Amino acid sequence: MGFESRIQKTYRDSLNLPLKPSSRYAVFSDCHRGTGKANDNFLQDEYLYLAALRYYFQRGFAYIELGDGDELWENRSMKSIKENHKQSYEMLSMFYMQKRFYGVYGNHDIVKKYPKFPKKYFNSFYCDKVLCDKPLCPDVQFYPGIILHDTLKGHEIFMTHGHQADILNSTLWPLARFMVRYIWRPLEYLGVHDPTSAAKNNTKKKKTEKILADWAIKNNYIMITGHTHHPMAGSKGSPYCNTGSCVHPAGITAIEIERRNITLVKWSVSTKRDMNLFASREILGNTMPVDSFF
Repeated sequence: MGFESRIQKTYRDSLNLPLKPSSRYAVFSDCHRGTGKANDNFLQDEYLYLAALRYYFQRGFAYIELGDGDELWENRSMKSIKENHKQSYEMLSMFYMQKRFYGVYGNHDIVKKYPKFPKKYFNSFYCDKVLCDKPLCPDVQFYPGIILHDTLKGHEIFMTHGHQADILNSTLWPLARFMVRYIWRPLEYLGVHDPTSAAKNNTKKKKTEKILADWAIKNNYIMITGHTHHPMAGSKGSPYCNTGSCVHPAGITAIEIERRNITLVKWSVSTKRDMNLFASREILGNTMPVDSFF
């Protein structure tokens, strides 16, 4: 099966949601929540992530996690990941309980596509505030993709993780996971980057993004992915956008969809005049109305 067939299958199996003038979606990907050890890249940005999610929760946004939310290639234990990021899972629970959480699986958390996995690990979490288990996302389902149907003009926004562009990270994912877990993870401590990763190999990154962008143009869809960790806002004639990631030293990026506008944003630590630190939200590029892509 080639990449076009893999993407088309993802499109057919996607969850369908409405895009209304009143719709608000905050789209994040590639959190790679880990076990709190030295290779847990999410640790450095977790407080920014929590600040961003509180901002979106208070403003009525739905939260879409577009794959690789949890790092399940380098780590075997989902239990340890939950124990080390309780505040993040509490935020996910708050969105879910208000029916404002939608999950997509990526290559590094592809096991979420099997119903037994979320049933086992996303039913509850231990909350330090009340010192007992609380519901997390009971009965949650993770999808290969999400399609937003524009209720005004009939446009579609197709969102998926983006690993479908690469056979090693999609069809051959058990082999890729083995290589990451037992070969590239130990070498990472020595400063050796994984050459099979679209996020760490610039040549592979550009090839993946070109495949996804060309598919979006050919099929006349706005396409939003993650996977490459490279934030992209899209433009007229190039309807491909990328959320970036939540594991960059300079901050985290996300895509907001509000009032039928698409905005790429960055959250980072900034300083006020009184030298107090705060979580700063910055717009990257131009806000693009959905209609302007066509």
